[in-house]
Amino acid sequence: MSAFQNEDQEEHRRGGGLTELNGPQLKAVSTLEGPVLIIAGAGSGKTRVITYRIAHMLKKGIPQSAILALTFTNKAAREMEKRIKELTGKKLQSLTISTFHAFGLKILREEIETLGYRKNFSIYDETDRGQLIRDCLRECRIAPDGVDTYSLGQLFSNIKTGRTLWIHEGGSGDDGFEKVYQEYQSSLRVFNALDFDDLLTLPITLFETYPEIREKYQKRCRYIMVDEFQDTNYTQYRFMKLLASPNSEGKCNVCVVGDDDQSIYSWRGADYGNILAFEKDFPGAEEIKLEQNYRSTTTILEAANGVIAHNTSRKDKKLWSGKGGGRPIVLAGPENESDEADFIASTIKGLMMEERLGYGDFGVLIRTNSMTRSIEEAFLERNIPYRVSGGTSFFQRKEIKDIISYLRVIANSNDDVNLLRIINTPRRGIGKTTIANLSELAKRNHSPLWDALNRVHISQTQHSKDIDEFMNLMDFLKSEFLVGKEIPGSWALSQKVRLLVDHIDYWSYLVSEYSKNEKIARWKFANIEYLIQSIEYWEKDPDNFDPTLYPYLNRISLITRDDGEGDADRGKVNLMTIHAAKGLEFPVVFIAGAEDGIMPHTRSIEDGSGETDPVEEERRLFYVALTRARDKLFISSCKKRRRLKDVIDCVPSPFLAEIPPHLVEAWEEEKAVSGEEEARDYFALIKNSFGKT
Repeated sequence: MSAFQNEDQEEHRRGGGLTELNGPQLKAVSTLEGPVLIIAGAGSGKTRVITYRIAHMLKKGIPQSAILALTFTNKAAREMEKRIKELTGKKLQSLTISTFHAFGLKILREEIETLGYRKNFSIYDETDRGQLIRDCLRECRIAPDGVDTYSLGQLFSNIKTGRTLWIHEGGSGDDGFEKVYQEYQSSLRVFNALDFDDLLTLPITLFETYPEIREKYQKRCRYIMVDEFQDTNYTQYRFMKLLASPNSEGKCNVCVVGDDDQSIYSWRGADYGNILAFEKDFPGAEEIKLEQNYRSTTTILEAANGVIAHNTSRKDKKLWSGKGGGRPIVLAGPENESDEADFIASTIKGLMMEERLGYGDFGVLIRTNSMTRSIEEAFLERNIPYRVSGGTSFFQRKEIKDIISYLRVIANSNDDVNLLRIINTPRRGIGKTTIANLSELAKRNHSPLWDALNRVHISQTQHSKDIDEFMNLMDFLKSEFLVGKEIPGSWALSQKVRLLVDHIDYWSYLVSEYSKNEKIARWKFANIEYLIQSIEYWEKDPDNFDPTLYPYLNRISLITRDDGEGDADRGKVNLMTIHAAKGLEFPVVFIAGAEDGIMPHTRSIEDGSGETDPVEEERRLFYVALTRARDKLFISSCKKRRRLKDVIDCVPSPFLAEIPPHLVEAWEEEKAVSGEEEARDYFALIKNSFGKT
């Protein structure tokens, strides 16, 4: 034990500034010399440890300029800096808390002339890079229209960062794209430009080619910390390793903080194997495990421990909590996604009444963003405010907003916002100049845009053909939609919406917009089919006494309004993907869609590389979902689920069978089946579905 640790433990006993830390946290904060690997389990106070550690360094007289803290987002860097300021009361003018790429950029601003670039270089964003790739394809006599430039850009990124090598078959090299890559690299140099990957690969080139530059930054950054280390990729690890400088004792003062059990980003290059590489490259590293969880009940942690223990490639750890046992995990088996959504929405309403919780206390986690529709519908029906994170709300997707905008204009011609959205969607020749002229006409006459359209329509000028067609279309749709259902022979609203979609030929519009990827067009059109089905369900609700256009639009308004936070204390339910939920916590969590094919996800298993076990990564994702819950956890697994136009039978996720049975109670039609024996029977059914005994 170092002198620093002895001194700080004495301070801890005297009631000094570190009394908020437990034993392992205190050790992590006070071990400043040599390599340190901190395995920080979910909810174990990782951010507190990092900020206290940096504050402790400053207290011990280590200059701000000697400390480098690397993290993954600007938001995390700002939060870290704010907390250190609060702890120390100091201005942090020389302390570097940065993302990897921002720090790489800082180095290049000082040193890039060494590599032959001019100092006033540009950084290309995705749009710039895509255009350059198209130009390079033309230079290489390859038609860009026949190439997926986004995928080609990903290939170039993988080549540049060392994740992929060129495959040479018959000397062509990845269908001849190697020469395009060379042209791309050459063009960047000519234009004195860098892409995003260059912000790390070029500093690495500097460090490996010019030892004096590497030594300069090693002397400057004598204490290095890396947050979320399990999410670092190969390039980031090389960058960190080159920066780490041995001290007089031959040790590097580098501290990395992470949790291999929460490594869920292999699809973007993250490699939790860097934890094992760290132990090899920095021999004698002090390993400190933070296993006390301050977030969840013992029940939730035992469930998470039971699941993640089935992964073989991991550091052995076992989270524990001082919060006590907690309530059993509720496992529901709804008939379909509609019943699942009703279960979630009604349970939220019930808990709010029984336990005085706010909407913001609930997190609803899904595997993919395509699963939001039925849950949003249920929230809409019960007037539950919510926000969608990690993707786009179903009702905010362009294709859905397009169709809803048509309905709004049919109901109210003076709705300028929605009229502008549909006037040239699908494209019908009413361009920006025409719209600007119409807007000016409406402004002069102090009238809505529809009135200006009507004036041009009636005038029969030579420029009004496209406007005539649009107005005739809207007149036809109004005549169809505004006939009440009570009139014999009239169609239901869902049938009228299908007529609308067919009449404007929205499918052809999608195909033209996504001519290079019809799969996207089909997916978007399937969303419209979901919309029509949801209207049909709403119409057939026996409690719905007026299933017509105006009540439906009023209902939709509840879900699409932007009313800020309203009651700030109550907030909104958080509907998000599990990836988006990482780092967050909620008193009550629902995990929806715990079915085989979703958890684990079929596509992730099929697309998984040989570098990491895709099933183990999917299990880590489920583990992350479990550990977002503080007090209560509900998991639902549907018996059937709609996939496009088909309804398929579902079986429970194999991960459910890994939760110790005594931790759960089964939910049956609003009646909780409690007791260990009944819960065991329920899980026996799950295990049997996977051929387990």
